[in-house]
Amino acid sequence: MAKNIQAIRGMNDYLPADTAIWQRIEGTLKQVLASYGYSEIRLPIVEHTPLFSRAIGEVTDVVEKEMYTFEDRNGESLTLRPEGTAGCVRAGIEHGLLYNQEQRLWYTGPMFRYERPQKGRYRQFHQMGVEVFGLQGPDVDAELIMMTARWWKALGIAEHVDLELNSIGSLDARANYRSALVAFLEQHQDVLDEDCKRRMYTNPLRVLDSKNPDIQKLLNDAPTLGEFLDEESREHFSGLCALLDDAGINYRINQRLVRGLDYYNRTVFEWVTSSLGSQGTVCGGGRYDGLVEQLGGRATPAVGFAMGMERLVLLVQAVNPEFEPTRIVDVYVIASGQGVQSAAMQLAEKLRDADPALKMMTNFGGGNFKKQFARADKWGARIALVLGEDEVKAGQVVVKDLRTGDQQTLAQSDAAATLRTLLQ
Repeated sequence: MAKNIQAIRGMNDYLPADTAIWQRIEGTLKQVLASYGYSEIRLPIVEHTPLFSRAIGEVTDVVEKEMYTFEDRNGESLTLRPEGTAGCVRAGIEHGLLYNQEQRLWYTGPMFRYERPQKGRYRQFHQMGVEVFGLQGPDVDAELIMMTARWWKALGIAEHVDLELNSIGSLDARANYRSALVAFLEQHQDVLDEDCKRRMYTNPLRVLDSKNPDIQKLLNDAPTLGEFLDEESREHFSGLCALLDDAGINYRINQRLVRGLDYYNRTVFEWVTSSLGSQGTVCGGGRYDGLVEQLGGRATPAVGFAMGMERLVLLVQAVNPEFEPTRIVDVYVIASGQGVQSAAMQLAEKLRDADPALKMMTNFGGGNFKKQFARADKWGARIALVLGEDEVKAGQVVVKDLRTGDQQTLAQSDAAATLRTLLQ
């Protein structure tokens, strides 16, 4: 017997029981996005490798260690996308969407990074990303954060996420801070672990993200990025904080928050949780005003964020068990008797014509009433429509509420209106 082929480690199947909760969560997120005027953009999974090395940074962990890169038959280097912002910027430049225009875009889909799989962190994972182009004030930064706060309320997880904020300033400000931080780290090389020693000269700001408690203790005495901020960045950050204060959104300023990709400037933020163990970041982003020009477009202010869907689903399931998945079936049609199956299928089609949003399944494969009601229960149906030979002859149908047990017999022509009332 041939050996079974299994999924690649860290690339998971999501079965119908899983996708039902995903669909409910995605539907909630999309509804909020629409209420803020955002439009969907759909992007390729594969891009030319230089797009990511130029955008993300040659010395980031993503580019150095995590990208799935390969040569195609023409010898071109291609990469499965590890994140969505670079591809969104590339599409905006290529199709003329960005220069002197305001764009509010969102996308969702799989991303790929080669890393050790663990709960909430996979080699194929899914993100929802939101990007705004053409607006440079702190007001749009604030609105993005306010929109995410609305998400958390709608999902019932607002009490389980906390907002962390920082400003990493301009490129010049970061260069000055980088020099000061390297000088400090050089004086304490005996305390640094191997990872921090490697990053000290290539990407020293990433040392601030170290999970090593000894390093974090050392950093208490290090210079802070806030001491080096340029005046425009200070004003921008002050304006953002004031808008969030006015909106009643709580936050904590974390001067060690820098984000992991090189393209950020000024505002950076993360929503974090303590309800999922070590995988604490639910959503993160910030400004990247130089990225469009860096990738060949004209200078365009931009801000955005990305959210890992797997981690969000885990959080909703962990803290809000009342958030019900999307029901696969609202109505189950039960039929028994000579010639009744055809009548049941015709009734189902008429009801779909009357209400295209109705989720309905017709019993196939026969079986007595007991077995058919068991199938209706298995599919999670709220209502059963029951047809026998007598009902077909009389042009009637029995409507049974499977939650309360109440039932009524009525004309088939009245069934659509009755179902709409019962399913409200």
